[in-house]
Amino acid sequence: MISIHDLTVRYGDVPALNQVSLTIQSGEWVLVSGRSGCGKSTLVKALCGVIPHIDAATMLGSVTIDGFDTREHSISTLAEQVGVVFQNPESQLFHLRVEDEVAFGPRNLGLSEADVQARTTWAMRVTNLTALRDNNPAELSGGQKQIVAIAAVLAMKPRVLVLDEPLASLDTHNARCVIETLDNLCRHHGMTIIMIEHRLEATLPYVDRVVLIENGQITLDDAPQALQVNPSYQAHFGLGDVFERKPDSLQSPEPQNREPLLVLDDVWAGYRKIDVLRGVHFELYPGDFSALVGPNGAGKSTLALVAAGLLKPRKGKVRFAAGKRYRPGLDVALLFQNAANQLFTDSVDEEVAFAPHNYGCFQPDNHRQVITEADLLALADRRPNQLSVGQQQRTALAACLALRPALIILDEPTLGQDWGHLQQLMDYLMLLNANGTAILLISHDEKLVQRYVRHVSLIQDGQIIDKAKQPQGLQHEIYNT
Repeated sequence: MISIHDLTVRYGDVPALNQVSLTIQSGEWVLVSGRSGCGKSTLVKALCGVIPHIDAATMLGSVTIDGFDTREHSISTLAEQVGVVFQNPESQLFHLRVEDEVAFGPRNLGLSEADVQARTTWAMRVTNLTALRDNNPAELSGGQKQIVAIAAVLAMKPRVLVLDEPLASLDTHNARCVIETLDNLCRHHGMTIIMIEHRLEATLPYVDRVVLIENGQITLDDAPQALQVNPSYQAHFGLGDVFERKPDSLQSPEPQNREPLLVLDDVWAGYRKIDVLRGVHFELYPGDFSALVGPNGAGKSTLALVAAGLLKPRKGKVRFAAGKRYRPGLDVALLFQNAANQLFTDSVDEEVAFAPHNYGCFQPDNHRQVITEADLLALADRRPNQLSVGQQQRTALAACLALRPALIILDEPTLGQDWGHLQQLMDYLMLLNANGTAILLISHDEKLVQRYVRHVSLIQDGQIIDKAKQPQGLQHEIYNT
């Protein structure tokens, strides 16, 4: 079905893949993983023909899909064989209604309207999108956009389905639905699935093979049991499943100053004429390490935008530090769910230094520390738009941390991150937190929340419905609904 022979890809002088050879049989489900920046997303682009037909990359070797050589056939021809869900779903959504987005692919295959409707209805049903059929995809949450992109590709029923971190922005329920749908397509309909993913625990029971990539080369191609019997693989590739909560001795102390740092009082906010937040009451204190959790579309990112001063409420008040007028970026920094939206300079080094220079507070020692903790030293001269999604995420977070704001809001920071890099960043955040920086983490990653967070707030349907002093207090409601 799929034959990759001596595949080498370079972006200018930067190597991405080096003599990769891989054979995948029809109906196999293969999980591809590895550290951020190792070449996984480049492999995705080579499988669907984006490389060599669109991306400015040098490609050597060959990729053949069911007899179709990707160098010799157009992307439109390859699209009938290979369906791809990219890491950033916004890059492949353009319709004004969810239903039209899902129906677009089948219509372009020249199917009858009855077949188009049948496929569209089926794809929306298995991905829980029926209730959102009339919504504008651009106005959905990041997780909901991810589901729409998955449904749009599923509706085309390709022979090969390639997914680049499809679970990264999904809540537990939707992730389970996607995995069960993929399992059904693979086992009962013979679809070949290649999934790039860091969230191994949810996927390992279903896959046939695990392929690990390091520095552009395959270093493991084996049954999933190979990871379970050899824990050194997990540590080496940043794939560990051990996320125990940090010992109390390493936790920052409970803050003593109980004057709120940030207060949202009866806040109503949204987009156009639709309220996403409805009467939200929310508080953060200096030194807090809190999490905001809830299902896709509950209002988490909207609350983050309001808290960061980037979205004005329609009703209610937002107060910072007893009424002080705060400066977005300097007092409150927000890492966007799609980090590419906040990167604009010509190099990683410039990106991280831009805000401190802009505010006249650049300090070389602090600059180097932030870049080091984000593991960006080797990438300092690279253009941000040439980095992997995980590397872009770390660059954007480093740019936020460079100003040492009083409050840092992280909206789904796990996208594109292996556990090794994520752990390094989170441990650095804990050091900042111990020195008084408040942190608000928005995440669907239960184990990340359990390991680092002291307080959890649950949001559903635009309202904060519960709080707990410890993450365990909301574990059932958050992760098992």
